[in-house]
Amino acid sequence: MEVLSREVLQKIAALKPLLDDPEVHEMFKISAVLDVPANTTLFRQGDICENYLLVVEGSVKVFARSEQGREIVLYHIGSGGSCVLTTSCLFSRSPYPAEGVTETALQAIAIPAKVFDRVLSTSAVLRRFVFHSYGERLSRLISLVQQIAFERIDVRLARYLLRNADEHLSLTHQNIAEELGTAREVVSRHLKDFESQRWVKLGRGQISVINADGLRNRVDELLA
Repeated sequence: MEVLSREVLQKIAALKPLLDDPEVHEMFKISAVLDVPANTTLFRQGDICENYLLVVEGSVKVFARSEQGREIVLYHIGSGGSCVLTTSCLFSRSPYPAEGVTETALQAIAIPAKVFDRVLSTSAVLRRFVFHSYGERLSRLISLVQQIAFERIDVRLARYLLRNADEHLSLTHQNIAEELGTAREVVSRHLKDFESQRWVKLGRGQISVINADGLRNRVDELLA
């Protein structure tokens, strides 16, 4: 950990409204900076939350793991973001129910729990930021649960590919399965079907969307 510097604060333009609040600015002064390598576990299921974390640079993947070892990605946290599970654990004084791993090299601000609680009770600016972030992320989690419970996996897979249609996806079938909360074999079967329809092209460790309209039509047909 290092002391929070002016240079670090200048990186987070998205948090400028917080910096304009004197109480929050003082809170940042007694917070610390975490510099964490990629593929590092930030927290595990059952860990106690000791800090409120704000991501300055980098990305974190938050996921749940079943007793059988299957993973499902709950969300990703990017620059200027915070973790809804961290917020929930601080509010409820409960341990983490999931895991967080850095996807890239990460820089984050670690605000001690006691300091966070104190400033949250007095700063309307911090409360608005925290509850807006919490509500937005919670809505996405509810949407994820609804998709897993009620939507066909081929529809969800097609939508996932369409969201990334401008990119060559350097992901394994297992990576996509974790993002969608299903089994690798299920993803592989549907990708092969999509390839047979000439909607995608599968390569070694890479997936390219070559007919986005075909994927959209499949989604529209199944949802009609």
